[in-house]
Amino acid sequence: MTTYNNISIDGLNIFYREAGAKDKPTIVLLHGYPASSHMYRDLMNELSDQFHLVAPDYPGFGNSETPAIDKFEYSFDRLAEITEHFLQALGLNRFSLYVQDYGAPVGFRIASQHPDWIQALIVQNGNAYEEGLTPAWQAFRDLWSDRSEATEAPVRGFLTRDTTIFFYTAGTKSAQNINPDNWNLVQSFLDRPENAAAQMELFYNYRANLDRYPQWHEYFRSHQPPTLIVWGKNDPFFGPEGANAFKRDLKNAEVHLLDTGHFALDEEGEAIASHIRRFLPANIPFQVNN
Repeated sequence: MTTYNNISIDGLNIFYREAGAKDKPTIVLLHGYPASSHMYRDLMNELSDQFHLVAPDYPGFGNSETPAIDKFEYSFDRLAEITEHFLQALGLNRFSLYVQDYGAPVGFRIASQHPDWIQALIVQNGNAYEEGLTPAWQAFRDLWSDRSEATEAPVRGFLTRDTTIFFYTAGTKSAQNINPDNWNLVQSFLDRPENAAAQMELFYNYRANLDRYPQWHEYFRSHQPPTLIVWGKNDPFFGPEGANAFKRDLKNAEVHLLDTGHFALDEEGEAIASHIRRFLPANIPFQVNN
């Protein structure tokens, strides 16, 4: 059974989902844009018999608080810091880390800072290599090089309902496979007061993640965490080259390119759950509780 919880972290209300017995191996699941922990709802139900699963919403996302930009620094450093403090508050210091999209820069900051916390990585369209960024990022590159009203305008289009639907349906085998509750819920969060300004700050700050890539590569090379990569190969934002690039630094990375898009769980959730059930027991200390 999944529970729905709130905790105060650095004075902010942070929402999180939790499922499975706490004495089972833990998986921490970090969501992407424009989603929230809601993206993991089915996977958590599927795996809760074998794992303890925890999925928070970052500030500005899902059911967590959205402070104004003059009261909170919307940067990936700060999101990682909040998430780190969240994990410490829950006493989580040994777990597998599942990252998708924004979850990668948040999670890889934590992993490189606390390598002893990480038992394994599960990467779903979570980029850490320049070649993973498709041409769809050009509007963001223009913003990063010269932030102005003119360069902000195209990026603001990423906050619209049409683009949210595109995130969920582009590259899928069939849009009819995707539950419209996804984008209806996400858009309700994006349309909240203060949220557009918060998301624009993160769009601009994303440039800082590219500067961190060498640090994350060094973490991969030095610590060699067991890594399962399950990647929607038709993602318009993070191409399959980004999935294969992990193999440069992770000697035993296992890569599965799935015939779907950005939110691979929506079409390939059963396959991903099956990979996790096989991969983690084979690669981490695993206690089977009767």
